[in-house]
Amino acid sequence: MTLLEYKKAFLKYAPVESFAAGLELTGQEVKSLRGKLGSLDGARVVVRDGEAFIVGMTIPAYQVANAPKSYDPERARRLLLTKKEIAYLYAAESKKGLTIIPLEVYTNKRFVKAHIAIVRGKGKEDRREDLKKRDAMREAGRVLKNR
Repeated sequence: MTLLEYKKAFLKYAPVESFAAGLELTGQEVKSLRGKLGSLDGARVVVRDGEAFIVGMTIPAYQVANAPKSYDPERARRLLLTKKEIAYLYAAESKKGLTIIPLEVYTNKRFVKAHIAIVRGKGKEDRREDLKKRDAMREAGRVLKNR
């Protein structure tokens, strides 16, 4: 079940490769995510000291009145990946023009996971071409529907 989505990701970026990773969260963050609260806008993945973190993801407190005063909704959240995957992400992050972003946060049975992707940014021309293709497909669908 999808909890959060980065809806503009495919408009802004062209995916190169994707991974599934576990998320290390607190209990109230899980409850907040299950209530569809939170945002992935502006979030990205960074690799530091052999660990991967999601930075910029916002998860508000589940119950604001009961949240600890030290709760930070935008704290860096650790991703649970293998050492090989972390090394691969580190190498991709250091290449020019590549970024690692979370595409969605979802549940897999009782676990909360993130679908992350190595992406390349699109220019204005690429975005325009994608919009033209989408409009053409929509128009073709209308024509076929009205037959």
